[in-house]
Amino acid sequence: MPTDIEIARQATLKPIAQVAAQAGVPEAALIPYGRHKAKIDLGQLPPASGTGKLILVTAINPTPAGEGKTTTSVGLSDALHRIGKKTMLCLREPSLGPCFGVKGGGAGGGKSQVMPMDEINLHFTGDFHAITSAHNLLSAMLDNHIYWGNALEIDLRRVTWRRVLDMNDRALRQIVGPLGGVSNGFPRETGFDITVASEIMAILCLAADLSDLQRRLGDIIVGYRRDKTPVFCRDIKADSAMTVLLKDAILPNLVQTLENNPALLHGGPFANIAHGCNSLIATKAALVMADYVVTEAGFGADLGAEKFMDVKCRMGGLTPDAVVLVATVRALKMHGGVAKKDLGAANPEAVRAGAVNLRQHIENLQKFGLTPTIAINHFHTDTDEEVGVIQEMARQFGADAIICRHWADGGAGAEELARIVAAKADAGAPAFKPLYPDSMKLAEKIETVAGEIYRAASVVIPVPVRKQLQQWEEMGYGHFPICMAKTQYSFSTDPAAMGAPQGHEIAVREVRLSAGAGFVVAICGEIMTMPGLPRVPSAESIHLDENGLIEGLF
Repeated sequence: MPTDIEIARQATLKPIAQVAAQAGVPEAALIPYGRHKAKIDLGQLPPASGTGKLILVTAINPTPAGEGKTTTSVGLSDALHRIGKKTMLCLREPSLGPCFGVKGGGAGGGKSQVMPMDEINLHFTGDFHAITSAHNLLSAMLDNHIYWGNALEIDLRRVTWRRVLDMNDRALRQIVGPLGGVSNGFPRETGFDITVASEIMAILCLAADLSDLQRRLGDIIVGYRRDKTPVFCRDIKADSAMTVLLKDAILPNLVQTLENNPALLHGGPFANIAHGCNSLIATKAALVMADYVVTEAGFGADLGAEKFMDVKCRMGGLTPDAVVLVATVRALKMHGGVAKKDLGAANPEAVRAGAVNLRQHIENLQKFGLTPTIAINHFHTDTDEEVGVIQEMARQFGADAIICRHWADGGAGAEELARIVAAKADAGAPAFKPLYPDSMKLAEKIETVAGEIYRAASVVIPVPVRKQLQQWEEMGYGHFPICMAKTQYSFSTDPAAMGAPQGHEIAVREVRLSAGAGFVVAICGEIMTMPGLPRVPSAESIHLDENGLIEGLF
């Protein structure tokens, strides 16, 4: 069986100008980055003639067996094209951290990939590097301000702005610096986050335009004075220079699928530590360029879909018209208690046991007024009986379950899914609503998500954290939505608790105010905003062959 990168190398790609023309992007709006990728100058697009239908692709909780949310998004988009629907695919850009760590790339798989796969997974158009540079420019200017007299009277104990790096590096989570004497500055405890967790990544993905981007950058809180009044990025006078670094990064990236259909890849926050959606700019551009827009939200529906509804749709005024929930026989067997090494054996009862995870995601999505269509991402080892169990269970939960073979057959393998989802999108979702109102107290919003989506019986919010939330409410941030940061592997904060745990406890370790992005991050359990590499990182297998081609990247 060929690997993803072998399949990608067999592809015949169109020049990006042809893909742009197919999508209705005029030549004046195209900024080429080589032969097969480009940025789009939104100011050069023709006036909108209508608004497309928005289709969200989400998934059950991820397992080592694989679910294929991005692969399904690509396959569904290609399938919609095959049945005559003008469609735009909107995905996030991959981070280098997972590529060299354990998860691999983020360009789909099999015959449902976005191209050029290797360039997308490695550096792409430099957006992540621009975000990293803008973030660390603010860090440098903040420390420089303190060094040259600290006119803003920033309390060194209350500096909240850390540095970022687009790589998994646990050694940088908590550090002390600057060291080395008077000429280097004042020592303090700090640390690094991964770039996808940067507030600037979130700002880029939620900004309406370049002007809004600079305003939001200025709103970033970098620390507090002794009287606990906030110090903003604009006080450090970094927001203008940061905007300059991001002037190209804010433009959406145009690429193509293996079937030469257009795709916008823009932004890339993780859903387990940020809001997990591609940029509002790209999504809104796609909605005026196409009749149907397929987008995804990171990890399981408990993280990505919840934030898509409660953060992205709330801020962007979006209404999803249909939702696809991806599941696999293999993953549901793992949720049913089967070890990864035993997944090859047929086990319909384990699928039935693991389908409680599927049920809980369906029920959760229904709380937003949306009943998903289940996409069974087919593996060649799946038996008819195992697939039948998923279809039976989905019907019991009020949803349709469709077998999809897009990994092996591309868009042709997802045409049935495309027809059903297009019909649902055409019918619309008039009952859509966020989970909680803006007016709810911040602590109550955390408790609502934990109870309604994670099915927790209790939420532990320590007194200092509650006081911090109350202080932010008094500062005028009480209307912000909540961005929950927790493990992606379980509804609980225990990554080993698979299936559909209920009645557990959610412990909020700390909260972080993203005043520029416009939400409050609640960090739960042991989740880290700077991941570490696994015992055997994927980087050990990535190399160039004798012809200069990349091997080991998947």
